[in-house]
Amino acid sequence: MSSIDTASWTVNEALAGRARDSADRPFLRFVGGPAQTYAQANASALRLAAGLQGLGVTKGDRVVAMTRNRVEAIHLWLATNLIGAVDVAINFGYKGGPLVHATNQARPKVIVLEAEFLPFLAEVAHDLHEAPAIVVIGEAAASAALPARFNVFAYDAVSACVDAPLLPAVTRADVASIIYTSGTTGSAKGVIMPHGHVMLIAERTARQCRLGSDEVWYSFHPLYHMAGKFMAVLGSLVAGGEVVIDAAFEPDKWVSRVREFGATISGGHGPMLEMIFAAPPSPDDSNHRVRTVCSAPFPRHIARDFQARFGIKGLEVWGMTEIGLPVWSDIDAPLREGSCGKVDDDWFEFAIVDPDTDAAVEPGNTGEFVVRPKAPWTIMQGYDGMPEKTVEAWRNLWFHTGDFGYMDAGGHVYFVERASDRIRRRAENVSAYDIEVAAMKHPSVCEVAAIGVPSEFAGDDDIELCVVLHDGAVVEPLGLLGYLARSLPHYMIPRYLRFIDALPRSATNKIQRALLKKAPRDPSTWDRKAHGVNLRDLIGPGT
Repeated sequence: MSSIDTASWTVNEALAGRARDSADRPFLRFVGGPAQTYAQANASALRLAAGLQGLGVTKGDRVVAMTRNRVEAIHLWLATNLIGAVDVAINFGYKGGPLVHATNQARPKVIVLEAEFLPFLAEVAHDLHEAPAIVVIGEAAASAALPARFNVFAYDAVSACVDAPLLPAVTRADVASIIYTSGTTGSAKGVIMPHGHVMLIAERTARQCRLGSDEVWYSFHPLYHMAGKFMAVLGSLVAGGEVVIDAAFEPDKWVSRVREFGATISGGHGPMLEMIFAAPPSPDDSNHRVRTVCSAPFPRHIARDFQARFGIKGLEVWGMTEIGLPVWSDIDAPLREGSCGKVDDDWFEFAIVDPDTDAAVEPGNTGEFVVRPKAPWTIMQGYDGMPEKTVEAWRNLWFHTGDFGYMDAGGHVYFVERASDRIRRRAENVSAYDIEVAAMKHPSVCEVAAIGVPSEFAGDDDIELCVVLHDGAVVEPLGLLGYLARSLPHYMIPRYLRFIDALPRSATNKIQRALLKKAPRDPSTWDRKAHGVNLRDLIGPGT
């Protein structure tokens, strides 16, 4: 194991140390928005921490954040951790059932959200088990009023507290954050991440990416994702560098953005890099300071051309929210297409096993990746409120990832595919269950199954909804999509609708999704893109 002492690993100590030792160095910069030094960010977090305590937040309480990428999201995360509370950043696209599930699962003392998301919360307020304090960023419309049992506060007032917060003792074993990640047979699962876990992600990112105080990380990942939060922001903080945060991913602007802000490193999931590569080439594509792009995966079919065109080094990794980043490529080694690197065996044990027997497979053979930590408090402590899912993920003392691949004789790991029924769309893990629950509420729908089908990007899915209607029922595809758009986040709305007579089921009545995925393309399947349907027109303005 590494000789690094993890006993003092907390977000709080990392922030305090930077505010003390690097006070005037740039830390946060938002595209089109504010910039802050380490001292300024720390002062903002301390004021907000005192404000949260004024609302009754104490150590161990949960604080839900529902915001886009903005400076308040960083302040809230840090402030929450400073007072020993648990940061729960949820997807700002949540509404309907997914929003109810996440909120009830988290049991927050406070919810902080942007004013434009308040109507979504108001719509489901009667389904919430508790009535946390609501803190609103921006001006809330009167039409978005919550029931009387909810107390509403303005963010500007809460974040302007002049009292010094009372900072409790926090250790690496205390829970820092909960991040939601979707499975395939149920609603999104909240990953319980102690300080030791998130700090290991940050420390290994800083070390493996060779981050230093002169580095500038350009990040477009949302701050409810591990990559944006713990790799880009916390990794930069650990290294004393700067992070530039964009509000959204715009592939055609990637080169101009990294050039404008002097970025030296960036990151992206495979489909995102494919979108960047698909933009028309320009003679200026390599006119920037970026030396490294950290990716999971670094798409093998464009890897060498991407490096040559943009003049960067691709650094592929493999990991997941539950376990961090156990596999890294060597930043100093030549590109090895398709490999996510070697196991970081200072911190992790890693094996590839037969998913039916848990017996290790021979090098070169494909099996399931399983992982366990070498140091305490460095991976997740379970799925929040879902003990059965936690037990299901752990078997024979290994965390079973559901990801499949192989290792060659030299110890290089190759990711091949995800578990057959997982849907991953544009770097979002999508819950088939949430889509199905929403669709089943339509009066014409008898039963449904949501599956992932290959998109135009490697390792990425589009969503197909297989629909069985009640006898005699008729439904227009556009009408069904509009119905789903009223209760689901945009990234959960299917591209394809396949109307069938019955779903294939096993002897135990489980839907056989593999058969649905293997079936030849039905020419009658309705394709949203082929019909020129714009998702924004379905969802409505302001979303």
